[in-house]
Amino acid sequence: MGPVRDDIEDLLRLHAPQVLGALVRRYGHFDPAEDSVQEALIAAAAQWPEDGVPDNPRGWLIRVASRRLTDRLRSDAARRRREETAAALTPADAFVAPPPGESRAPSEDDTLTLLFLCCHPALSPAAQLALTLRAVGGLTTAEVARALLVPEATVAQRISRAKRAVRDAGFRAPEPADRDRRLAAVLQVLYLIFNEGYTATSGPDLHRTDLAREAIRLTRSVRRLLPREGRVTGLLALMVLTEARTPARTGPGGELIPLDEQDRALWDRTAIAEGTALAEEALAQGPAGDYQLQAAIAALHDEAARAEDTDWPQILALYDLLVRRTHDPAAALGRAVAVAMVHGPHAGLAEVDVLAETSSGTEAGSYRLDAVRGHLLERAGEPDSARAAYLAAADATLSEPEARYLRGRADRIVP
Repeated sequence: MGPVRDDIEDLLRLHAPQVLGALVRRYGHFDPAEDSVQEALIAAAAQWPEDGVPDNPRGWLIRVASRRLTDRLRSDAARRRREETAAALTPADAFVAPPPGESRAPSEDDTLTLLFLCCHPALSPAAQLALTLRAVGGLTTAEVARALLVPEATVAQRISRAKRAVRDAGFRAPEPADRDRRLAAVLQVLYLIFNEGYTATSGPDLHRTDLAREAIRLTRSVRRLLPREGRVTGLLALMVLTEARTPARTGPGGELIPLDEQDRALWDRTAIAEGTALAEEALAQGPAGDYQLQAAIAALHDEAARAEDTDWPQILALYDLLVRRTHDPAAALGRAVAVAMVHGPHAGLAEVDVLAETSSGTEAGSYRLDAVRGHLLERAGEPDSARAAYLAAADATLSEPEARYLRGRADRIVP
């Protein structure tokens, strides 16, 4: 029995950023390198199901993509000088696949190299996010646009300019000082990738396992480089604690199950234990930053045996600290929910109204305000307004499971 096609697709998704990172690090041509990697992936998707997966799939992909890239460069006479430079820099064995089981650079994670390259200081923070989500996260331009809550055309231009800027600035492996300067952007990108995986902004599935796992894998890689950095440990703790709830987030038909209705026996207790230990370590590694605070909040949710056992006063106290540090609207909305759980739905609604007044009203994620408003209005005994808020949120979200859930909440309200 040949390899399962889904397994091959997972393997290609895993190796794609690593192969791109290897080519960009070696040759420096971002656009043609990306095209060459895509051609290598297509060749693998056609050949591997018939011939079997090679012993060293990453080496196979690097070899094929390198050949495509050098062919492309040779065909362009205007780039003759770059070709000669690339050839001079290429190791003698670059076009030969490593022996089975042997990595050509066993101590180097090319995905991580690519991650830091995409967070080049020559780029604006917005460009760093867009380029990394595209090159490392493997998101399409449309998915990047939804993740960043900006129009798709803007993201396309942003990625194109970012590639030119990185090309003009030159490619080099980041020095230790660069790593520290770029760390904030790297962590933000990883968290965005995880969030897109944990709750997909569009499509038929609530959860994109591949993205969530890739974000966690990359964050573990960053932590191996910076084990004493509290921000990294805190982010990893936050991801692990959040992902631990995944088995209970959806029903048999893929329907969304909110946190307070989930069967907590299904939560991954091993992951919760790991995440809690990481959260405690992160808090001990220095002043509590955004990720440490969010990890502490996640730990409090995970430690509650029942929804009614949740320590909402402590969660509200943590949110109070968090919103003083960040203007993230998601943190402010989380605080509004905590206010409602501690002081009642009307207090929470007042917080939501303030957030609505201060937002532009055009953000793609503003439907979450209506979703929270619907829950609080339902708790406050205002069925007509709650139903209207649920339906407004359902109309605005591009996630099919979220839309079905919100319409279901609206339908079950008795006027």
